[in-house]
Amino acid sequence: PGWLLSPPGRPYLDSILHKGRRRVFGLLERPALPPALAVPTVSYKVFLSGRSGVGKTALVAALAGTPAPPAHHETLGIEATTVYWPAKPRASARPVLFQLHFWD
Repeated sequence: PGWLLSPPGRPYLDSILHKGRRRVFGLLERPALPPALAVPTVSYKVFLSGRSGVGKTALVAALAGTPAPPAHHETLGIEATTVYWPAKPRASARPVLFQLHFWD
C-alpha cells in the first residue's frame, strides 16, 4: 500500500504531480517518464451516473485533484476527465500506469 511513497515509487508519483498538486492532463497528454522507468498503461473508462445533486462531479474533482465546484450546478451532457495513477500490483514485479477516463 505504501509503494507510491517509497523510493522506488517516488519517480512515478513525481510524474503526475506539479508543485505538490496532481497535474491535469489533456486528452492527448500523458505523464512523462524516463525511458528506464517506462511502464505499460492500462486504460479504463469509468461512467458515473445517478440522481442530480448527489456529488458525482465533486467525486471526480476529488479524484482528479482539482477543486470541486463551490455551488451546485447541473452538468449538461457528459464531462470527461482523465486521471493517471501509478500502482504496483502485488502479483507483479513491475508497476503499471492506470489511465482512468471518468465520464460524468
